[in-house]
Amino acid sequence: MDSPRTQRKRVLFLCTGNSCRSQMAEAIVNDRTGERWQAFSAGSRPAGFVHPATVRALAEIGIDASKARSKPITDFKKESFDLIVTVCDQSAEDCPVWLGSGERIHLEFPDPARVQGDEAQIMAAFRSVRDAIQREVLALLARHESAVDRP
Repeated sequence: MDSPRTQRKRVLFLCTGNSCRSQMAEAIVNDRTGERWQAFSAGSRPAGFVHPATVRALAEIGIDASKARSKPITDFKKESFDLIVTVCDQSAEDCPVWLGSGERIHLEFPDPARVQGDEAQIMAAFRSVRDAIQREVLALLARHESAVDRP
């Protein structure tokens, strides 16, 4: 258990299926900022699996997501978070709504699982979304830390 002085902030990433984008965000945050943030992910209509290309795209940047699982939002309904981040493409799908506590933020990423094509095209889509999530989510968390730390 974290002591009050070293207590990590908690972030929940939400999307519809919890098989790609929110899984990437959870894994990246836990790997890159695990000493400061504890990340979780869930879906409003969980797919029941983590997309294999998600696992491969994360492995390419040194993150093992082979044991990740798709989870429903209801798994977290009694928990509190510092941030709740939706990561779906609002123009193309219904984003989940979080009724619990925590600051809500939306970052829009296209669903790489919707990409049609050969293996190279599909992996290119997953890499592009992975890189955008890594860049934008880590920047968001850094801004949040700066805002909270200001007197």
